[in-house]
Amino acid sequence: MTEPSSLQLGPGEMAYDAPMSAVVVDVAAAGSQVAAGGRLALLEAMKMQHVVSATASVAVRRTLVTAGQTVFEHQPLVVVVAAADAVPGGGVGDTDLDAARADLAEVRERHALGLDGRRAAAIAKRRELNRRSARENIRDLVDAGSFVEYGALAIAAQRGRRGEKDLIENTPADGLVAGLATINADLFGRDRAAAMVVSYDYTVLAGTQGMRNHAKTDRVFNLAARRRVPVVLFPEGGGGRPGDVDSPSISGLDVATFHEFGRLSGTVPLVAVTSGRCFAGNAALLGMCDVVIATPDANIGMGGPAMIEGGGLGSFRPEDIGPIDVQRRNGVVHVVADDEAHAVSIAKRYLSYFQGALDGWEAPDERLARQVVPEDRLRAYDARSAISAIVDVGSMLELRRDHGIGVITALVRVEGHPFGLVANNTEHLGGAIDATAADKLAAFLTLCDTFGLPVVSLCDTPG
Repeated sequence: MTEPSSLQLGPGEMAYDAPMSAVVVDVAAAGSQVAAGGRLALLEAMKMQHVVSATASVAVRRTLVTAGQTVFEHQPLVVVVAAADAVPGGGVGDTDLDAARADLAEVRERHALGLDGRRAAAIAKRRELNRRSARENIRDLVDAGSFVEYGALAIAAQRGRRGEKDLIENTPADGLVAGLATINADLFGRDRAAAMVVSYDYTVLAGTQGMRNHAKTDRVFNLAARRRVPVVLFPEGGGGRPGDVDSPSISGLDVATFHEFGRLSGTVPLVAVTSGRCFAGNAALLGMCDVVIATPDANIGMGGPAMIEGGGLGSFRPEDIGPIDVQRRNGVVHVVADDEAHAVSIAKRYLSYFQGALDGWEAPDERLARQVVPEDRLRAYDARSAISAIVDVGSMLELRRDHGIGVITALVRVEGHPFGLVANNTEHLGGAIDATAADKLAAFLTLCDTFGLPVVSLCDTPG
């Protein structure tokens, strides 16, 4: 507000001027009354709009500029006098701090639309299959309140053929829920518990990999690499999505997802938890993980029914492709869980071996070890009983039990400290290491070496 000598002001009149060079968007009309904090003029400069506000309740005597006019810094805009009576409202002190602005309410509504409680029909279908939603699995996995989601408001890149309302309601997060969280922080502290969690959402376009959820995975995998945190992946889904049309790309060679995830191998622990159908691109990500935990109803294949039939290999049901009985024996699946809840609990336990030592532990009764190996040196015995007699009670997590059965590979704890453990299985070939067992053993020792786990070897082999 100024009183320049070039402007003739009457008794009690004051002038408000422009704080910068700008274009007038609008200005209060002569004769109007404006409350303290209310708008006298709106100016635009460098694509930003600036409000000229009244410092007290005033009545506008004269308007000196018009909308669309260019004004210069300190140029008078309006002449005012103090209002006879205070004009109600308009000041900062009158703002209801608890009231949500319309734009904030819209953001909250958008976030809510992606939650299970607003997607009753989609969640009901999961219940019919005795499966949980992506968000339920994540809530069960991570520490309460620790999940920070990335890209929750993304929608499928299909505006060219579907309405925005349809996409918002039916393709929340573009079918991928991903973010940072902590897992087991109560046992190891927040610094050791940080992890990246990525889950395809089968209720959204069958968990397929779309343009925007590829961008999300690229971002979070890159973040996991920079922060050096483990990744827990829920890869249930049907692979690449053909219906995304809002993309200038032709070949898809700009997709860095598989490169980014492969680059994490050997850098941070990678664990996959899957149920139901996991095909094509989703299965490719699963196959890059150090450990795969699957439920009995899981089907895992590098090609789904459409791809197999399109390749001239015949028509197959999804349930015929890569069933768990095949994948557990060929070593693709490391641990078979009872259901999704059990699989998530195994994932938490698996990560714990790379998070540090536990303060609380229970030693086994050492006398049990006396009875494990028979006095007759030619008699086969149960090597798992020997392991149980050495490691902390309940601490053994065996990997690939049904593959390469001549060797037992397990993560264990001894006095709370994590170890890798290998043992010959004398009940198979007398404990001899065949080619399959050798591959299994090499992969496990590589895992232990990569993440610095000491290895206990229970060696009883004829060669």
